[in-house]
Amino acid sequence: MTIATHTSDRSAPSAQERLYAQCDPLDYEALLTDAEQEQLRRLRTFLDTEAKPLLADYWERAEFPTQLIQPLAALDLITPAALTANGAAPRSLYEGFRNFELARTDASLATYYNGQSGLFRTTVTRGGNEEQIRRWLPLIDSFEMTGVFALTEPDHGSDIAGGLATSARRDGDRWILNGTKRWIGSAVFADYLAVAARDEADGQVKAFLVKADTPGVELRTIPGKMSLRMVQNSDIELNNVEVTEDFRLARINSFTDIADLLRSMRSGVAWFAAGVQAGAYEAALKYVSERQQFGRPLAGFQMIQDHLVTMLSNLTASLGMVVRLSQQQDQGVYRDQDSAMAKAWTCSRMRETVAAAREVVGGNGILVENHVARFFADAEAIYTYEGTREINTLVVGRAITGRSAFAR
Repeated sequence: MTIATHTSDRSAPSAQERLYAQCDPLDYEALLTDAEQEQLRRLRTFLDTEAKPLLADYWERAEFPTQLIQPLAALDLITPAALTANGAAPRSLYEGFRNFELARTDASLATYYNGQSGLFRTTVTRGGNEEQIRRWLPLIDSFEMTGVFALTEPDHGSDIAGGLATSARRDGDRWILNGTKRWIGSAVFADYLAVAARDEADGQVKAFLVKADTPGVELRTIPGKMSLRMVQNSDIELNNVEVTEDFRLARINSFTDIADLLRSMRSGVAWFAAGVQAGAYEAALKYVSERQQFGRPLAGFQMIQDHLVTMLSNLTASLGMVVRLSQQQDQGVYRDQDSAMAKAWTCSRMRETVAAAREVVGGNGILVENHVARFFADAEAIYTYEGTREINTLVVGRAITGRSAFAR
């Protein structure tokens, strides 16, 4: 029997040359092109030199380092020229690893960036008509037009599909919006709010781009968070806010259309969960390799190694799931149950991984300066947003059985 071996035109990079040598033992990175890897190296250089030195301080202060926004935008990572020749679009796999790299550094930075590149951009590209996309997309990609996705409400999170209470009433060529949104991350830095509201005339959910400084819009930062402390989440009040018809996203005419947006957004959160595991694992590994107890590094103890293996196994399995999910999306396959399963499963593994990282660092694990405490706390927000585990498993369960178990 002859066993075929796979060959590649490019020689295999050494461990020193690979971006993810420490946390990607099965080398999923090899699925990226050279151009994609170069974009990620540029991002890592920026994160290591400009962002990391600020993280502990700003996380503890519960403030976002706004001085990073323009330099981060200037990296042109949404539609870089090297990946968009001849009208091509960046691959979902590249976008996934971009989220992975950001979350590996800090979940708040990842949340801010993906709010623009993922949630807001997706809302416009999938919800807007051709003219709206042509007008707004270049401005979104350059961060000249920034925005956030405003769906969740104070009384409606998991039941938002049927419970969405923010109203929209048409008055000639204008719409009048009233209602309240909650947990809207980075709204205080945004030019526009992509607001989901229920049309009083037909009861269907529509979406509108509302300029953040429009009369009747009031934003209040939510205090007292123990997770994603750098993200400025807002309560948003909409009191008789006027929006012209040309700022209604023309292809969003029901909650089914909103669900189409969420289908792709959940896959981004699954990549976050993998990235947070990578950051926690690398921080823990560094600490136990340097910290000495009983005359030798902690890394030399059996129980420490057992935890490290658990962390790396969880991370590797999570990478396998999100990589395959992105490959399917690059082939045009978008299914609710796939992104829901990935989001629920990777987030459960994330919880286990960050807890193990916190454990091996011992008492020093609660210090922000050792990084694992930040990942440990931030994981709790990622575990919940874009659908709780329970809601996502119900989506998967419905696909498996053909029967909905959602409460009526």
